[in-house]
Amino acid sequence: MGIRAVIFDLDGCLVDSETMSLDILAEEMTAEGVPSTPDDLRRRFLGVSIQSIIAHVAQAAGRELRPDFAQRFEDRLLGRYESGLPLMPGATDLLDALEARGITTAIATGGSLRRLRATLQMSGLADRFGDRAFSADEVRRGKPAPDLFLLAAERLGIKPASCAVMEDSPHGIAGARTAGMHIVGFVGGSHLDGLREDHARRLRDAGADVVLDDLSSMLTALLTISETS
Repeated sequence: MGIRAVIFDLDGCLVDSETMSLDILAEEMTAEGVPSTPDDLRRRFLGVSIQSIIAHVAQAAGRELRPDFAQRFEDRLLGRYESGLPLMPGATDLLDALEARGITTAIATGGSLRRLRATLQMSGLADRFGDRAFSADEVRRGKPAPDLFLLAAERLGIKPASCAVMEDSPHGIAGARTAGMHIVGFVGGSHLDGLREDHARRLRDAGADVVLDDLSSMLTALLTISETS
């Protein structure tokens, strides 16, 4: 099989957490004097690092934000996670199937290291990924730059051309495309209810090889990508 590794975005791909994140981020931005809605953020900032979002909010507000903006956002988000952090339907079966075929799996998230580690622990995925989980905190440029995906490939010891990426954001897909990886777009998260068709088009326009709304078809998509690569 041509694909030797699958690199997953975490939020919105394996964990159905984006609705909570967008709600809280919109509230925090509005409190800083930059009125925002979850729909605004979903269209503009899905998959973007919190540092990039802070820079945008500061520019829109015309001032420096309080230094604890990211901390407050993450504190509230992780507190919400404690009431329940669901995996995407089929996530466990997919990871089992990839492992059975000898395909390495990894995480590349635009979230902070703190959020990454907490999400993996609370969702029960920590033991599956071990040291194969990477954050935008570890690179100079987050998504849509390719840096995070290239870091993951380097740490895995696998060439980018032998990696596939699963992403729910145009920014992530752009980064994976620049990194020279195969890409599966995903629109199965609850944060895309009512927007799936439009968002799927955006992912294709960004460079996704195929777009799925169900993890059960992921393995077939990887096999197809492998055969045509």
